[in-house]
Amino acid sequence: MNVEDLVAIDVHTHAEVSSQGHSSLDDDLHDASSAYFKVEGKRKPTLEETARYYRERRMAAVIFTVDAESATGTAPVPNEEVAEAAAANADVLIPFASIDPFRGKAGVRQARRLVEEYGVKGFKFHPSIQGFFPNDRAVAYALYEVIEETGAIALFHTGQTGIGAGVPGGGGIRLKYSNPLHVDDVAADFPHLKIILAHPSFPWQDEALAVATHKPGVHIDLSGWSPKYFPPQLVQYANTLLKDKVLFGSDFPVLTPDRWLADFDKLTIKDEVKPKILKENAARLLGLTTP
Repeated sequence: MNVEDLVAIDVHTHAEVSSQGHSSLDDDLHDASSAYFKVEGKRKPTLEETARYYRERRMAAVIFTVDAESATGTAPVPNEEVAEAAAANADVLIPFASIDPFRGKAGVRQARRLVEEYGVKGFKFHPSIQGFFPNDRAVAYALYEVIEETGAIALFHTGQTGIGAGVPGGGGIRLKYSNPLHVDDVAADFPHLKIILAHPSFPWQDEALAVATHKPGVHIDLSGWSPKYFPPQLVQYANTLLKDKVLFGSDFPVLTPDRWLADFDKLTIKDEVKPKILKENAARLLGLTTP
């Protein structure tokens, strides 16, 4: 991957469908999230289509599935398939994986294998969909140990989720699991673990800013929201105290980088900070450039 030639690095994109046409969300949750995000364009691009999309824009993309099979009963897009597609499109795709924390020791073994054999760079957790508190030692800490040991990144969904929005009972998805203060415990217990708090963390934006300011290993990605809706304190911190720890993310395909970047360009972000958010911070965190 030639970082110098890239316009941006999108640290938050989803592998929505496998090569066999299988999705990691059931139809009700999928359709509801499409309505919630007012999705424009194809909602289920293949991995190859995603690679072409980002290549056309001279961008790189971190890509992952979400494994919440214990809670949803729906199998994820295989992590191995995501990693193999990234290897075949290494100029634009960066592989993350996702492992249901309730897989126990088998999940821990899988995590190590994905890093060592498939070159996976990080792991996506969605506490609300997976149904766990990130600071639950019995459920998740063995996974974090492997992620920290291997130098991979742990990316946590935080705040409200569009998955289940509008479905009766929210599809059974509980928002309480995604308060970023639960991740503060993880950052304290694993001081060398690289962490990304995904999204503006409504209704816990101040908590996310506090955690990222206090814990050196914690970063924030800006995915899942159009920048025109960012809370003012998030913009303030991105411009100042967290200018080296805030990352561009879109949430593709539910929110396209085209729309995100157009709205981002209208924010009052300092000229010297924009390249940090769009590319430099992610490149450093992902090990694509020399620290």
